[in-house]
Amino acid sequence: MEIKVQLNNIRIAPRKTRQLIDVVRSKDVAEARALLDFTVKRAAQPVLKLLNSAVASAVNDFKLEEGNLYISKITADEGPTLKRSFPMSRGRAYPIMKRTSHITLVLSEKKKTEGKIQKSKVKNTSKKAKATT
Repeated sequence: MEIKVQLNNIRIAPRKTRQLIDVVRSKDVAEARALLDFTVKRAAQPVLKLLNSAVASAVNDFKLEEGNLYISKITADEGPTLKRSFPMSRGRAYPIMKRTSHITLVLSEKKKTEGKIQKSKVKNTSKKAKATT
């Protein structure tokens, strides 16, 4: 089962957000929370809130266990750009692009392994093994 949550129009550039989400991609929920708690990036708090929202949704709506969840996919796409201008000398105006991000997070359950994997016995059929026996 996959739980998909989105955070739209966050006022942080996607390039800066991607630096953070690359750290938590494919981590367990507990490990990702710990990393986001102690990361000194501006995008850490909104991503942590998004992760907590996704976990709460999975636990309450879909009756999944929090310990079995991990971040299977997380992306930061570009949102609308706010265009502003900065006045310069001689009546010029330099453009300022205030970029926004759309963050998408997908949680999945870990696969349960059923039964034990048995190791197969490999016979030693090399020439040296035959010569010594």
